[in-house]
Amino acid sequence: MKEKMNLTALEKSWILYDVGNSAFILLVSTLIPIYFNSLATAAGVHEDLYLSYWGYAGSLATVLVALLGPVCGTLADRKMKKTFFLLALLLGAAGCAALGLAPGWFSFLGIFILARVGYSSSLVFYDSMLPEISKDARMDKVSSLGYAFGYIGSVIPFIVCLILVLMPGTFGLTQGSAMVIAFLITAAWWIGCTVPLLRRYHQTAFVTAQNSRLLDSFRQLGKTLREVKKEKHIFVYLLSFFFFIDGVYTIIDMATAYGAALGLDTTGLLLALLLTQFVAFPFSILFGRLSARYDTGLLIKVSIACYTGIVVFAVFLVSQWQFWLLAVLVGMFQGGIQALSRSYLGKIIPPERSGEFFGLMDVFGKGASFMGLTLVAVVSQLTAGAQLHVFGLTLKNENIAVSSLIVLFAIGFVLFCKADKLNRERVAK
Repeated sequence: MKEKMNLTALEKSWILYDVGNSAFILLVSTLIPIYFNSLATAAGVHEDLYLSYWGYAGSLATVLVALLGPVCGTLADRKMKKTFFLLALLLGAAGCAALGLAPGWFSFLGIFILARVGYSSSLVFYDSMLPEISKDARMDKVSSLGYAFGYIGSVIPFIVCLILVLMPGTFGLTQGSAMVIAFLITAAWWIGCTVPLLRRYHQTAFVTAQNSRLLDSFRQLGKTLREVKKEKHIFVYLLSFFFFIDGVYTIIDMATAYGAALGLDTTGLLLALLLTQFVAFPFSILFGRLSARYDTGLLIKVSIACYTGIVVFAVFLVSQWQFWLLAVLVGMFQGGIQALSRSYLGKIIPPERSGEFFGLMDVFGKGASFMGLTLVAVVSQLTAGAQLHVFGLTLKNENIAVSSLIVLFAIGFVLFCKADKLNRERVAK
């Protein structure tokens, strides 16, 4: 008989942090690119360069996070994990709140980069808590629920922000002041949803450090890389993760910017991405339940294959209704692939070194995100003004740039098949 899974108070608190930080990411993928576009346009930035600048900013943020990943990973295995988690959270939330204070597009990008660094750093500490918070058999379900409730919960503050931004005059606000309030609401929501985790979480797994110099974090990274090469199933998995999560993160980060660059209606873009959240909620839960019946590796393979098809569809996107369909398709697989990737690693590493390995995973993930964002930005800039006529459609340079993501998913799929085979052989021994 299948045992009913009741979440513990600690597991619920851990899931709630996903609800908080997802509000920021939803803002990043919807209102923030559009607001940046208005700042850049007002400053005379050419529309063909808008997508490139946004991509470069995202790339710089991921480089900084990748450099900090080893430090965060090492600190996450020390006794003060919760303290460092709080500091990263405050940097991200403060950066989010300060976005409305930027006087121009360049300073806005600077503040945005700091907020992204805080957000991403907090996830290293947060993800490394999973092996302590949940048992091995429950990780897939708990991780999936984190993403599921993150998607649906983040909609609450976003709808409030969306109403303010789309109808500022109703509340006696200007467009600019409405955005300032939206940033403040999101930051407050993020912090508020974190309070239960800060109260309930107490670190139980850690390693004793001889010293705490930052240089040792990078030495530890080198040691971890040398050791993980001996654990071939982990190493190949991280390589596969590097490629397939690259495509996932790039789609998340550039969806609105892509639609705006194609000249699609702003309100339609925002509502379509809101639909993504509603679709992602049940499908994230579905993937968690499917993981109890089917092999996690198989579900990840299916997700990568479907994402490849989604990118092919996105290349030929030229109208509003296609963007709505794209939003639904992304919502079906976005939460599942992220949740299962996180729990897959959690089940193949030692719990006492979770921070170290999740820090390494963050380096691979953010390094990949840098590559994807930069790839799209560079191709978009190199093909600025170009048009391609295919199947009776006129494709712009932005369409051409998105096609580069297909290669990343293909490589990720091949490598993951190899990693999953190695892991199954290891378990069978």
